[in-house]
Amino acid sequence: MSISPLSSRRFRVIFVVCWLVLMADHAMVLHWLTLPWKEAIIDSLISNGILFLFCLLILNTLRYYLPQKEQVVNLFAWCIFFTLIWLLLARWLLKLSLGYYENYSGMLHHSVPIRFSIAFLLLGCVTMISVLWQTWAEQKEDESRKTDAEKLAKEAELFKLRQQMQPHFLFNSLNSINALIGSRPAEARKMVQQLSDFLRGTLKKEETQWVILREELQYLQLYLEIEKVRFGNRLTTNIETNETAQQMKIPALLLQPVVENAIKFGLYDTTGETVIRISANMENNELVITVCNPFDPETSTPKQGTGFGLKSVQRRLYLLFGRNDLLVTETKDNIFMTRIKIPQQG
Repeated sequence: MSISPLSSRRFRVIFVVCWLVLMADHAMVLHWLTLPWKEAIIDSLISNGILFLFCLLILNTLRYYLPQKEQVVNLFAWCIFFTLIWLLLARWLLKLSLGYYENYSGMLHHSVPIRFSIAFLLLGCVTMISVLWQTWAEQKEDESRKTDAEKLAKEAELFKLRQQMQPHFLFNSLNSINALIGSRPAEARKMVQQLSDFLRGTLKKEETQWVILREELQYLQLYLEIEKVRFGNRLTTNIETNETAQQMKIPALLLQPVVENAIKFGLYDTTGETVIRISANMENNELVITVCNPFDPETSTPKQGTGFGLKSVQRRLYLLFGRNDLLVTETKDNIFMTRIKIPQQG
């Protein structure tokens, strides 16, 4: 597990400052109990210095071994063990250093229970704080890994959706080219060239998640030119937008499957001229794009026209914004309408 260097540094600084305050308080209490300043300071330095080293030992140990909840009793045993070791070592060093002072041995003997209690309390507090700190750091790292995993999964699904859209459109175009080769070879060659330009643009846009609407419409025009070769004068498009809307951002390659759906259910089951209307405007900091196509209620089923194309767009919008209400469809007066909302970031 890892802790940010800044947080770790702050923790160490606070810990050292608190320990210096503790040492000063210890010396003042001993002086208040009639021990001269020199001896009081030596006692404080030896007692708290050794205790400080034991606390560092516990902190470093817990960095690499964090007991589970059912092993909390181990921490209690650790604290008792280290407190006993500290008491024996500190008592020996204090007698060795301050044994010359009259009545010090007696005061040291009577203060053993208090020293033990305070040391045990301090070691317990340090252990508890360390456990909480390491647990927090572990949870933070787990959350970071989970966020990274979700991000990778989202990006992978978005990539999969884009990859699925290309063959979906490509197969339709190749079928159309195959149908034109015999009867209209010149138009078939033109369509091959347009398809090549379209797919080249697709490869370039794979690297960019967002584009402005103006660029998306320019790319959409390549697709429409291909479809106009297929359907001739039967297909007419009407794009209505303004300068403000054209500068708004949109996920790259979002409109092509929506327009393809409109063409499919506007022309496949009809024989007359069809107008596909595309409009874009701003509403409440959202770019609203509407695609409308007429349909023949006797031969077409637009309400079922939310196949792979629109479902992939809806799923992509959900992955990007976490909302399911950004794509809606509506049928009114033999007109099938698809409305997309793109929230603008910042």
